[in-house]
Amino acid sequence: MTKPQDKLRGWAAARKALLSGLRFTSLRLRLVVVFGLVALTAAVSASGIAYWLNREAVLTRTQDAVLRDFQQEMRNHASMLPVHPAQDELRRTARQMADSSQRFSVLLVAEDVNGKTIAGNSELDTFTLEDVPKSLQKAVNKQQPLSSNNQSAYHLYWQRITDHDKPYLVGGARVIDGTTTGYMLKSLEPEAKDLNSLAWSLGIATGLALIGSALLAQAAATTVLKPVHRLGIAARRLGEGKLDTRLRVSGTDELADLSRTFNRTAESLEKRVADMSARDEASRRFVADMSHELRTPLTAITAVTEILEEELDAETGSVDPMIEPAVRLVVSETRRLGDLVENLMEVTRFDAGTARLILDDVDIADQITACIDARAWLDAVDLDAERGMTARLDPRRLDVILANLIGNALKHGGSPVRVSVRLEGEELVIEVQDHGPGIPEDVLPHVFDRFYKASASRPRSEGSGLGLSIALENAHIHGGEITAANAPKGGAVFTLRLPQDASELLADDPQGRNGSAHGHGTEGTAG
Repeated sequence: MTKPQDKLRGWAAARKALLSGLRFTSLRLRLVVVFGLVALTAAVSASGIAYWLNREAVLTRTQDAVLRDFQQEMRNHASMLPVHPAQDELRRTARQMADSSQRFSVLLVAEDVNGKTIAGNSELDTFTLEDVPKSLQKAVNKQQPLSSNNQSAYHLYWQRITDHDKPYLVGGARVIDGTTTGYMLKSLEPEAKDLNSLAWSLGIATGLALIGSALLAQAAATTVLKPVHRLGIAARRLGEGKLDTRLRVSGTDELADLSRTFNRTAESLEKRVADMSARDEASRRFVADMSHELRTPLTAITAVTEILEEELDAETGSVDPMIEPAVRLVVSETRRLGDLVENLMEVTRFDAGTARLILDDVDIADQITACIDARAWLDAVDLDAERGMTARLDPRRLDVILANLIGNALKHGGSPVRVSVRLEGEELVIEVQDHGPGIPEDVLPHVFDRFYKASASRPRSEGSGLGLSIALENAHIHGGEITAANAPKGGAVFTLRLPQDASELLADDPQGRNGSAHGHGTEGTAG
């Protein structure tokens, strides 16, 4: 059963995904939106100002005409009434006033001879005193003091009202020196319809302006973004290693300057990479040639040292005890030099990309046992591996990896070294753990670097500094990886991960070479 908290979390995740999808990640979209907003703001502002000006003009013109006509009718007819008129006189006069060109309704209010308020309208009680706002009645009946600027005690007042969603103009005036007050009611519905038509027209114009701005924005965005798109494609090609990529430059604007800058940068980068490649190739060739040249004299030296070593081990004691330490040092260093030359040749084959896989079905437990037995490590290594666990790998390269990892553990961590094997899906995992002090944190990132030694004070160690690097490259050529870490209870742990079947690598590389992102494999033994 789904909990309410889970539903809320799901809704929040969906909302977050929607918002992230609505982000303006496209420059084209941002340009269109900005153009649209600017055009919409301008169109709405212009339409609003035009509507307001036209509204005021239409209403003011109509209002002035109606009030002027009403004032004239009051002067021509209402002022002719007696001080205390009869109701029939008021009704007749109201009808006469309503026959003006403006066609408004008229209501006349007065006092009869008895002081009673009477009223007469032009449309049979459809316009009554209740339709006139109280504030307007008060203003109309209020007597103003006479002055040089104000020659009349009563004035014409007006007010716009809305009744049943229909606009009206209400005006009123009082006859001077009399009791008669006149009110008129004029419908402004025709003007309101004209204004509504104007509003619709301005709205349509605003919509058309918005559509036009979007089309213009699209055209402008295409013009601006086309060079940017070409620049992005060229940058990607440059990142893929196609250093001869260049842009076609046309024009003198900022985008043209950017294209020229890109071309100059690509040209400089191509030249630098070519120089570095040439120097790197020369360096690799030098190392390879040097290694091959060293093998010939080293073979002779090795033969001599083997004879000296036999003399040292002979019971006759033919070697002078005074020079025995020197002879042993020569033997040891010659063996070390031989290992170094072999490792350098391994590295040069790896750098040249000539490493190849020769796959076979390998029993992992038997392979590890053979590796440690060949190096007389049986008493120093504890093996935890099930018999019958097989993988399709290069057995010689697996031996190189294991020899380097186990030898490194014995040299720096001490025995016993524990080697455990397990399968994780289609991946073979081999862990080599020692019981030493572990690897310092500042050393961990560099343990697989070539010629790296943790202690700078001991540069003359037995190893060459290439063993772990060679092991890593042999793992890479299988499509695997080696990682180094410290165990929680102490000691270093090297974890080797290899595919249980490396045949797919050969399918992808018919030449038998594996050019992974980390490098190529090597041809050699433990270093």
